Amino acid sequence: MDSREDEQERGITMKSSAVSLTFKLRTIQKDGSVDAIQDYTLNLIDTPGHVDFSSEVSTAARLCDGALVIVDVVEGVCAQTVNVLRQAWLDGLRTVLVVNKMDRLITELKLTPTEAHHRLLQLLEQVNAVIGGFYAAERMEQDQRWYEERERLREEKEQLHHGDLPQDHTADETDLPEHGEYEDADLYFDPARGNVIFASAVDHWAFRLERFSHMYAQKLGIKEDKIRQFLWGHYYLDPKTKRVLSQKQHDREKRVMKPMFVQFVLDNIWSVYEHTVMERDQDMIDKIIATLQLSIHPRDMRAKEPAMLMQAIMSQWLPLSACTFNAIVRCLPSPAEAQMQRVPRMIRPELGFFASDSELAPTNDLERDLFGSRSGPEAVTVAYVSKMFAVPKEDMPECKRVQLTADEMRERGRLQREAMASTGAEAAASAPNTHEDADETPREKEDGSEEVILGFARLYSGSVSVGETVSAILPKYDPSRAPSDAVNQPYIRECKIQALYMMMGRDLIAVQRVPAGNVFAIRGLDGVVLRNGTLMRAPHGAQLREVVNLAGMKRHATPIVRVALEPRSAADMPRLAEGLKLLNQADPCVEVLFQENGEHVILTAGELHLERCLRDLRERFARCAIQSSPPLVPFRETCVKAANLPPPKTPGALTGHDRGHGFARCRCFYHPCSANALVAH
Repeated sequence: MDSREDEQERGITMKSSAVSLTFKLRTIQKDGSVDAIQDYTLNLIDTPGHVDFSSEVSTAARLCDGALVIVDVVEGVCAQTVNVLRQAWLDGLRTVLVVNKMDRLITELKLTPTEAHHRLLQLLEQVNAVIGGFYAAERMEQDQRWYEERERLREEKEQLHHGDLPQDHTADETDLPEHGEYEDADLYFDPARGNVIFASAVDHWAFRLERFSHMYAQKLGIKEDKIRQFLWGHYYLDPKTKRVLSQKQHDREKRVMKPMFVQFVLDNIWSVYEHTVMERDQDMIDKIIATLQLSIHPRDMRAKEPAMLMQAIMSQWLPLSACTFNAIVRCLPSPAEAQMQRVPRMIRPELGFFASDSELAPTNDLERDLFGSRSGPEAVTVAYVSKMFAVPKEDMPECKRVQLTADEMRERGRLQREAMASTGAEAAASAPNTHEDADETPREKEDGSEEVILGFARLYSGSVSVGETVSAILPKYDPSRAPSDAVNQPYIRECKIQALYMMMGRDLIAVQRVPAGNVFAIRGLDGVVLRNGTLMRAPHGAQLREVVNLAGMKRHATPIVRVALEPRSAADMPRLAEGLKLLNQADPCVEVLFQENGEHVILTAGELHLERCLRDLRERFARCAIQSSPPLVPFRETCVKAANLPPPKTPGALTGHDRGHGFARCRCFYHPCSANALVAH
């Protein structure tokens, strides 16, 4: 899905891209029963992992119902991992952890299965510690709010009873809010619960514990849900008694036994790598293929590259796509289920993580449609445009040549022969070239712009169709005021939907209608929506009575790297100004400033982000040679009030002073004008 040239050169993702997938899946329930094959549609958004493009993660998070958080098993939890987990926590996304690059433990680090098991345990502990920190902070804020509310109600009661309440009356009060207890076990990643995927994307394999628990349940005579719990952690299988031992029981036995995860999972994977990649053993390879009942193509068996045979075995035994789709279906919510929990917090930010069901309940028809992801004709249409992005005009479906099928080509030839036979050669010679006309769709008139601005959107309720007129609610709209209020009138704009597209990576497929729950691209917002906004339409063309603003919150960090730009040729200044306007609209994080002295300045999130912006300006938006100044990063320092010093342990001892008089020495130096200007920035 990395379609940009610089993405392919660096091997990293620099912008969010979406793809819509349909697949069939048969799932296995916890009781062992097998469901019928069902059809699913998945809207997948691939976001960058580099810290410079964290704004792309922020803009995509609101469009999603769940997230796959990918962690490198070798590098572990990095700063961007914490940022992504925090973004998912703030947006209320249910997540699945993907422990990727498992092959590096075998081929690069040369770890044994037992050592790899310890490393995986530590990695899961680190990730869960981050989640626990978010939960603890949220819980402390909730406790503080509960305490303040309780004290406020108590003071009101005391004033009502003229202070006649006893001091210890709070112990018997039943009408004041009680301190709630909340379970946090469902928040953490646990392979036994199925929300952890162990994968090697480069070798095309992945697995969850349920794959092996289903395999060994019948062999060991243990229930599948039980063996799934024992497959992760410090549990051991006694080969003599066929009993599962805990860590304490294992220590009392004083025998060397492998953890069940090592014995039943990792040993098998390590065996495939050792006999194919490390040291090829054809007899063991044939035995592995026969045991796993795989069908390997003879071409892969004769491959000179050992990795090709290993990938063929692992991809058939533990297919990556089936494991990922199964985890998404089983662990992540559907649009209707997710919106019931997430959308109330989006339109009412004061609701915290511990909001009750009554607080999350809808209060009007608009919220009922929005929370339930209704798509019927009576539902209000609500869509959120998270960002605007630019697409080269030649990549638009309207500007591409139509690919005719074989039947269409034969039919076209038959019609052409009939025309020649009926009108004669002279008339046929003067007739228009039907080959060119049929092979190419009408192109748009050239307007001087080589880029088309589209909106990256998610439909929460209702449906949208080409040609409909919708109301664009801009981010500065105040939901506390009525839509007819004079303050809100400038932030409600009407626009007509020119085209709708289903995004397939870099390709776009034109569609006529989009139902609720889908991610799509929309054309017709250029000049109305700058970066993000909310689209609404009442059913049957009625007037909107309730309006929500889903774009009112800031979703990304402020850019800090400042660069001044100018064209090499003064004649290209209008092209640079127009290119900066396109860049400002197409990039959700960049800021463009037009200074009073005529200087053009852009602010980016980092050096890599700056490099991408300059490349887009030169090659796509401005299409002219551009000179840039050295990047400037402001350093801002300040003073904050520290907490009071704790009381001394020894009565009467000195602890220091946080107020009073003191003496300090400092030396001042005169700086040149350039340094003063730098400090001012």
